[in-house]
Amino acid sequence: MPEMKRTHYCGELRLADAGTSARLTGWVARRRDHGGVIFVDLRDRTGITQVVFDPEIDLDSHQLAHQIRNEFVLCVAGSVRERVEGDLLALTDRKHQADLDAGHLSEDLKSTFEDDRHSLSTDITVAVRETGSRWLITDNESSRTYAAKVVDDSLHIYQGTINPELATGEIELATDQLEILNRAETPPFPVEDDIDTDEEIRMTYRYVDLRRPKMQKMLSVRHKAVLAARKYMDEQGFLEIETPILMNSTPEGARDVLSPSRLNAGSFYALPQSPQQFKQILMMSGVDRYFQIPRCFRDEDTRADRQLEFTQLDLEMSFATVDEVLEVSEGLMKRMFEEAAGIPVPTPFPRISYHDSMARFGNDKPDTRFGMELSDLSDLVADCDFKVFTGALERKGQVKGLAVPGGAAFSRKEIEDLTDFVAIYKARGLAWIKVTEKGFESSIVKFFSEETLKAVAERMEAKPGDIMMFVADQPKVVADALSNLRLHLGRQLELIDESRFDFLWIVDYPLFDWNEDENRYEPFHHLFTAPADDSIPLLETDPGNAQSQHYDLVINGIEICSGSVRIHRWDIQQKVLELLNIGPEEVERRYGYFIKALQHGTPPHAGIAPGLDRILMLMTGEENIREVIAFPKTQKGLCLLTSAPSAVTDEQLEELSIKVDLEQE
Repeated sequence: MPEMKRTHYCGELRLADAGTSARLTGWVARRRDHGGVIFVDLRDRTGITQVVFDPEIDLDSHQLAHQIRNEFVLCVAGSVRERVEGDLLALTDRKHQADLDAGHLSEDLKSTFEDDRHSLSTDITVAVRETGSRWLITDNESSRTYAAKVVDDSLHIYQGTINPELATGEIELATDQLEILNRAETPPFPVEDDIDTDEEIRMTYRYVDLRRPKMQKMLSVRHKAVLAARKYMDEQGFLEIETPILMNSTPEGARDVLSPSRLNAGSFYALPQSPQQFKQILMMSGVDRYFQIPRCFRDEDTRADRQLEFTQLDLEMSFATVDEVLEVSEGLMKRMFEEAAGIPVPTPFPRISYHDSMARFGNDKPDTRFGMELSDLSDLVADCDFKVFTGALERKGQVKGLAVPGGAAFSRKEIEDLTDFVAIYKARGLAWIKVTEKGFESSIVKFFSEETLKAVAERMEAKPGDIMMFVADQPKVVADALSNLRLHLGRQLELIDESRFDFLWIVDYPLFDWNEDENRYEPFHHLFTAPADDSIPLLETDPGNAQSQHYDLVINGIEICSGSVRIHRWDIQQKVLELLNIGPEEVERRYGYFIKALQHGTPPHAGIAPGLDRILMLMTGEENIREVIAFPKTQKGLCLLTSAPSAVTDEQLEELSIKVDLEQE
């Protein structure tokens, strides 16, 4: 057999290629033996082509094709041809050809399809193959196709063999050469998109899982997104610069992932949680615009949107204002979403303050694709007779609520379930009042005047048919309970338009957060975040009310990235360190080199770091970050494919001056 070289991808061939020769390589997605002729769906990352093994075309290939099973790797060659018509269903008058040329199916012609097997829906498409002589009729509801063809003076209707769900569905490859490049064991699960397979099995056999069309599409979208980002950043004058993976440990927030040093016994490298310090040093080094697509590491419990190792799209700009960083970031998002996924992104993005977001939505990553915003009712109910509300207010709490559209139809059991739901977030109860055409209904209505009830309903914009729900507690509990209740009901009541992409900036964050347990300030973002210019005096007098130049980008309720203007003046950085109770010795130990660099002419600078994996989740409509990473870890940080992390030998540990002492249960 002559050497075969691939000339086409499986998903490339079209009707225009009919009559040409082609070679294809790929995996067997499906094999069908129709008693003499064998059909194989050959798959690669671009799609599927139907391959035909006919003994009348090539007997040797046909005989060898009997050995083929799913996931065998093949190389085939032959002629591309239009799929032949199937069984003849009917003959009728050719007077219908004018209607077919115009893309219509007359009522008279529709009557040809009367039997149960071939009855037509109302969603019909007619495509002209040759004007006045050949047409393709597609029933879009059933995905059945029919071929219409003028033969002599009659119009013949055939059962179609075209697959409208495949881009290559109008052609097939009639094979005259076959080489089985490799055989395969029966896969642990079907290589199809709609599978119900345990995630751990999929991750163990990731090389099989990644063959599925959905996963191949994900890899392609990821590639296009990264390519679009690189092109855009280059156009904006950014330099792509790599920063170290092995660096010093500066624990902030999440735990560092540590790596022992053989040459420096007892010392450890830390893998970067982000390139924060190095990208600031690049600004100090005269690089005015830097970007990188770095791997980052955080030793924390994984979740649906979090992994032990993940990818950022990191950027930093010298002499940049908040507006300039946001403008560049908006252009980046627009380019990535539109070029990688075809999702239009209008700019500029709306902005709301952190305090406004907390007041309206109860969190700083609101999903703005639906309403049902929170209302503060503390002033309206301060003098009511309902002790649950007044007691919370006396304890310096608050009373807030939301109006649920159509919620007046909720049963008592449904309301009890929602009460149990908010209890997850430490709420001690969920009060409610139904709004009806006759007035207000609830066991607590008696504690309020009619005037108060009307004022509450007006503020909450509640109308007849709605239910007003309330939580009275400390502000954090109220925010957590109601923000999560809002999202829960938004999904349950199908209020969210899943086709929308709402981009939103959250700005004007506090500079510090107060840790009640430890009685000290903590950085709200990180300790290198610059205060707003008019908040600098507050560092001396009222640091708790100081505002930062920190900003977050949120898409559909998911935080995509955080960024800030950085502190570039040593005196301000020193004051922030003092407020955080980080003494001179600890500063020198943890940040000495960085502080020294800060005192050698640092320009004003700012940056941001979008999370690539979360962006891909949104682009592809996935809810789990593991679906958009080629080789993810489990929730326990395990790679089931390679069995990492794994034990090492005593010799390796001795070289690193490490002794493992595990307590025996």
